[in-house]
Amino acid sequence: MVILEYIWSFLVSSWSTLREMSPYLLFGFLVAGILSVLVRPESVERHLGGRGVLQIVKAALFGVPLPLCSCGVIPVSASLRKHGASSGATTSFLISTPQTGADSILVTLSLLGPVFAIVRPVVSFVSGLLGGALVLGFGEKEMDKEENRPVCHADCCTGTGEKKSGFIQVLRYGFRTLPEDLYKALIIGIMIAGLISAIIPEDYFAPVLGGGILSLLILMAAGIPVYVCATASVPIAAALIAKGVSPGAALVFLMTGPATNAATISTVWKIMGKRTALIYLGTVAVSALAAGLMMDYVLITGSVGISSSMPWMIPGQVKTACAVILLVVLASAAMARPEHHHEEGKEGESRMKVRISGMTCHHCSGAVRSALLENSNIETAVVDHKKGTAVITGRGFDIDQLKRIIEDAGYRFEDAEEINNL
Repeated sequence: MVILEYIWSFLVSSWSTLREMSPYLLFGFLVAGILSVLVRPESVERHLGGRGVLQIVKAALFGVPLPLCSCGVIPVSASLRKHGASSGATTSFLISTPQTGADSILVTLSLLGPVFAIVRPVVSFVSGLLGGALVLGFGEKEMDKEENRPVCHADCCTGTGEKKSGFIQVLRYGFRTLPEDLYKALIIGIMIAGLISAIIPEDYFAPVLGGGILSLLILMAAGIPVYVCATASVPIAAALIAKGVSPGAALVFLMTGPATNAATISTVWKIMGKRTALIYLGTVAVSALAAGLMMDYVLITGSVGISSSMPWMIPGQVKTACAVILLVVLASAAMARPEHHHEEGKEGESRMKVRISGMTCHHCSGAVRSALLENSNIETAVVDHKKGTAVITGRGFDIDQLKRIIEDAGYRFEDAEEINNL
């Protein structure tokens, strides 16, 4: 009976979390789709090119609303560097982007309230400015002397070069591409929040994680090496706060979890240099600690309280309907097959399968596809981030050149084999 009670409590808590966040998350998906149309990669590259402080400010501003995870931001950042952005602007973009996004800000509002929803993007922006400025002053100067290369001819942010109407692109990215990248992490995040709510007693964490620098350091140590996307981290943070974790410690987790993980740090080290990677990691850690201490001071010792209640109320029927719609969207994302862009090889061309590690989302596959298609010997490229493969067609493949292209994009070339002649 006790086990059944725990299971029932887990299901109820998970469903309650899903109902609360679903209206905001669906709206966030729509906003993210609109941003994917309005904020084009070439526009970002144009504004972030150059070597001044203004580009660092622009990079942080661009990064805050974009719904890119810490892995997805890597190929976009690599493209920015490749097309003329300074290392300072690129680092600013790298830091500010994964911490928040239009979807995660709205989910934060629904589960953690307006204080967190305001503080989170502000801290993301400030930490991006700080990291970019530090790299501008102390980063590897020789990396900014590289010549600009031609702009890629495929969309490195959405992973497709197809031309469709703006409305279709909004719906496609917001309710197909983005959910395909988020659904696993989102479901896992909701389930972890449900487990915490069902199993852990009230105020269980308060003695150790209820405030002070130690609680912040513990949550930072948990957040830095493990990947948790910005949206999926919110229900976990809400459940931890309900069990006694201080708001500041939860904020540290919300900042470090999405912004860093072992794969991201190693990739930044390779692409941007070790000094820049250390500045990147140090900026995220110090900014998180400072923001967490400030949050605890204001919310615990000050007169401001934390509340997830909204000044408006969404009817329960609307929440339930949105939760059902969200489940349908996530189920559709889970069953989706990779797009092949309808590309066929020509007679006389050879076909090769390349195995690539490090791809985690559509942004990754789009970046690899764009990088491959810049090579004149490659006519078509079908990249599947789920399988970790790229099937390319063309003439005169050079394995060493393929390896260099993939590794310059921020991923690891494993091996390649010719499939057959077309």
